[in-house]
Amino acid sequence: MSHLQKSDAGDHTPHGPPLILKHDLPASFVLFLISIPLSLGIAHATGAPLMAGIISAVVGGVVVGAISGAPLQISGPGTGLVVIVASLVAQFGWAATAAITLAAGVLQLALGLTGISRLVMSLSPAVVHGMLAGIGISIAAGQLVVVLGGTASSSVPENLALLPGELASSNIGSLVAGAVATAALLLWPRVPRASLVPAPLVAVGLATALAFVLRLDVARVDLPDSHALVFPEMPRGSVGAVVTAIVTVALVASMESLLSAVATDRLHDGPRARLDKELIAQGTGNVLAGALGGLPISGGLARSSTNVAAGAKTRYSAILQGVWIAVAVLAFPSVLEMIPLAALAGVLFVVGLRLVSVDRMRTLWKHREFSVYAATAFGVVLFGLLEGVVVGLAIALLRALYRLTHCSVRVEGNRVCVRGSLVFLGVGRLVRELRRLPLGEHVVLELHVDYLDHASYEAINDWREGYERLGGQVRVDEVHDTWYDRADQGKPGRRKTLPGPLPRWFAPWSHWQGSPVTLPAQRSSAESDPMLLGMHEFERRSAPLVRPFLHELALRGQQPQQLFITCADSRVVPNLITTSGPGDLFCVRNIGNLVPMSTADDRSVGAAIEYAVEILNVSTIVVCGHSDCGAMKALVKGSASRGTNLHSWLRNAEPSLIRFHAPSSPGCADLPVADRLAVANVAQQLDNLLGYPCVREAITAGTLTLKGMYFDISNARVYLVDPDRNGLEPVPSPA
Repeated sequence: MSHLQKSDAGDHTPHGPPLILKHDLPASFVLFLISIPLSLGIAHATGAPLMAGIISAVVGGVVVGAISGAPLQISGPGTGLVVIVASLVAQFGWAATAAITLAAGVLQLALGLTGISRLVMSLSPAVVHGMLAGIGISIAAGQLVVVLGGTASSSVPENLALLPGELASSNIGSLVAGAVATAALLLWPRVPRASLVPAPLVAVGLATALAFVLRLDVARVDLPDSHALVFPEMPRGSVGAVVTAIVTVALVASMESLLSAVATDRLHDGPRARLDKELIAQGTGNVLAGALGGLPISGGLARSSTNVAAGAKTRYSAILQGVWIAVAVLAFPSVLEMIPLAALAGVLFVVGLRLVSVDRMRTLWKHREFSVYAATAFGVVLFGLLEGVVVGLAIALLRALYRLTHCSVRVEGNRVCVRGSLVFLGVGRLVRELRRLPLGEHVVLELHVDYLDHASYEAINDWREGYERLGGQVRVDEVHDTWYDRADQGKPGRRKTLPGPLPRWFAPWSHWQGSPVTLPAQRSSAESDPMLLGMHEFERRSAPLVRPFLHELALRGQQPQQLFITCADSRVVPNLITTSGPGDLFCVRNIGNLVPMSTADDRSVGAAIEYAVEILNVSTIVVCGHSDCGAMKALVKGSASRGTNLHSWLRNAEPSLIRFHAPSSPGCADLPVADRLAVANVAQQLDNLLGYPCVREAITAGTLTLKGMYFDISNARVYLVDPDRNGLEPVPSPA
């Protein structure tokens, strides 16, 4: 509870009057112009008094905005609750629905106080977006009936059944007003500088003006009968139905608010949302809205994204927009009563369709989650919200169970590759494939498994022992983990062994090629060449993983951020010690990681430096030395034979020797002599880099930095080099 008692932990944005006047005040007017038509449209779509939408908009702005845990989120009548509230109004009546809203707010308060809000976020995104899509289809179907001049029903099948009759006898005035509002909402964003005026305001304004000029016979907003507050009444019906209604409103409103809060966080660099506090704010708002006869409240991403885009910086934009709505309703009710209901229906029709995101469908299709999305959406449309979510959750759980118990088995000659989770359900298929292998061969069983249960281990081990008794050999190669090896060591009488093999892209050839590997027949002549074996392994395993990245790099060209100058020593692997991949490092490797003076005869390193700085525009140049360096040992001992290319090359390191012996730079006294020289050598190469004009100019312009690095091979430790004292510093942890 202590974290809830702080005012706004993590909110360091200044809240002074200048900031409010410059950013929040203009944003509040934009929100006000959007909220009025949306609030009225949502209220009309649910069958509630129109004033209920206004009440919730005011409470959502002033009350929820003042105590919200997501300062830039805008709350008001929940779009995702339209279908639910419409069914509650039809079942219990409006006064009882207000009581359900109040009770749902109390439940939200309890959930917020228990800190359970993050559990709501664990719901499958496919289910959540499928639920929103189903709600969107339901809204669109109902509002289409209203645009045609009819009265929407509470279910999609009933609304679809009404459409033929409404099309045959549609009200021309309603159709024109609704069509104009819909077209304006869709086309207005394409107009230059359209963002200066909100699209919903333009849509409703044009439809209202057209209906007034043409004197269209349409139903309009009627506020006078709604001015009196509707106080909540106890719902009449079974306890189970009432409790289900309360829980449904609370959970859906909470999920919509929390999802919107997290999504809004991605749109700005201000304070992050505190989900527990936000849930308490939403619960408080719903308690008050229910008590005053308002619609259920939730945070909305459409309004929140508009708030961020309008430049809001603090919670005062939400508070002020609630104030403007209250002033408009009290001072200018006659203006609102000119709005055709069909215009509001047209706005809600588009809002509903936008909840069905094609981009989201593509994403879920790529991740093989579309079936969960579609099942949830159609479940909501055909059976109702709660039933649809249950259907989606059931399919999501079944898919998760399938993935957890599914494995693929592929046989390539005498190599058997198993991927996935290997549990007792998949053992039968694996054993059948293993028993088909010819006897007396050397078999490699390659396990790419994230889980292996005891039944699977026993089945594999029994087959292995039997196969080896008949003269064959079996090697179990675990790539990602050591499930089999750990189970094997735990068996009585087993000798403890070293951990399973490292991932092959980290381990040297000698580690994973310790025993023969059978290649396809066309490559059998290369079985003794470890490099060709490694190339085959790359094509078989790694190439499919990196192909998308390499394809993109091939299309747009390389854009590395670092020039990495290091030694040619085979034990130094730049991508390993920097955790980098294709396209990250522009590398230069030579004996001793030397940077010859810009006036030296050798031009190869200078050409690479100029290309990296002037053409590739790298932001960093790193010089990396290492322990146990043969070049440094040769310098210390003077062992390079005169007249050789090596002796000629190492003359470029003579300034490093001078730097090493300077009394003002003792360096790292606890290191061996050659390693201390390696550190001083890195510092000297950084100085040599400054002799290149392109490097000096880039550093002066602030576009380039130089860094020294030292790799301790035996301890697998990386250090930064301090060139001022020829010393080492630990790599700082990220903030």
